[in-house]
Amino acid sequence: MKTDTPALTVEEQNKAAEEIIALIAQGLSSGEAIKQVADKIRQNHKGEYIHMGFEEE
Repeated sequence: MKTDTPALTVEEQNKAAEEIIALIAQGLSSGEAIKQVADKIRQNHKGEYIHMGFEEE
């Protein structure tokens, strides 16, 4: 499986973590909070991407 992942700065990573924590504090599950923030990042990201590949079993 191959996927492209947005390359984030440390500042962007910290902001994402803060958003996830805030969503969890509002009652969302951790998985749903992570999904919402990740989807938002993918939609709005204008920078570089990291090309990743995963071996399937």
